[in-house]
Amino acid sequence: MLSRCDVIKGAAVALFTLSIQGAWAQETKMNLFKIVTTKDEIIIGLSAEELQAIGGNDASAVAHALAQKGDLTVWQYNVHRGQNGELQQAPTAKIGLLANASLRVEPYTTPYQIVPHP
Repeated sequence: MLSRCDVIKGAAVALFTLSIQGAWAQETKMNLFKIVTTKDEIIIGLSAEELQAIGGNDASAVAHALAQKGDLTVWQYNVHRGQNGELQQAPTAKIGLLANASLRVEPYTTPYQIVPHP
């Protein structure tokens, strides 16, 4: 049987581990957006710093920056299997978006873990 001290130590280790993982996830949090064009749809990922650089943190900020600048360089995201075999949303290529080909920018959610781009 576990002693009270062992239970407290185990809880402290678990809490510490979860707080580190939560902080890491928050630092590397990626925001995904669906770009709808006349031909297809693609998923892109932007970090909090990249969103701040374009002047916002939502789909309208991305759309506005794209319209204002005419083009944006972003990372395209697709679903892949990670090293542990689980599906994850991961960056696949750095691409250029042109304003005249994009019709709509939408926030995108995924049930998979999101891998931050380099």
